[in-house]
Amino acid sequence: MSRMQQSVESTQAIAESDAVAVERTLAGDRDAYRVLVERHSHSVFRLAYRMTGNRHDAEEVVQEAFLRGYQKLGQFAARSNFGTWVYRIAANCAIDRLRQRQKEEARRETPRTEDRDGMESDPLNRVPDEAPTPERLTQSLELRKQMEQALAALSEAERTAFVMRHWEGCGIEEIAGVLKSSSSAAKNTVFRAVQKLRHALQPFVERKAQARAMGTEL
Repeated sequence: MSRMQQSVESTQAIAESDAVAVERTLAGDRDAYRVLVERHSHSVFRLAYRMTGNRHDAEEVVQEAFLRGYQKLGQFAARSNFGTWVYRIAANCAIDRLRQRQKEEARRETPRTEDRDGMESDPLNRVPDEAPTPERLTQSLELRKQMEQALAALSEAERTAFVMRHWEGCGIEEIAGVLKSSSSAAKNTVFRAVQKLRHALQPFVERKAQARAMGTEL
């Protein structure tokens, strides 16, 4: 059996298991819903973290997404994939969270600062096993900072579309569903986001290319 066949069968098995858990939850078994949360919380958190940019907001999104999912579970009865369904709910929760944060920041009228333990709790800041040199680590952190700033400058729709398409591998139809737009509009949003990010990161890329050409790249 090929790896692709195994992957397809595994996905089907999960979907079937999810369907059973949904039926049991609707029948009053709350432990069954806990199984769904444990099974899909990692992917939902990953999406939420990439969209909101910090652990606190991501955790809030995860909690809200599964709460909404539980409250609206009756609407899922005719659907076939709980993972995709709750994923869409999470994306919308993340958008709501971003809007709320923008309003809060506007009221404070002060730059938003990270939590004191943000660098320690941020999973993207963990040093890989190959232990990069301080110089390379500095460069990686610089790129990460540039990327975060570029993402923050995107509109809510652009950021959602980019994260779902290029980081989570979602299809255009799924993105269109979350954005409540047509497929063509979703494609344009993805393209626009990519173009803006390329433009924002161009200076960093050019500096790196110049350093490589001069033999001074770290």
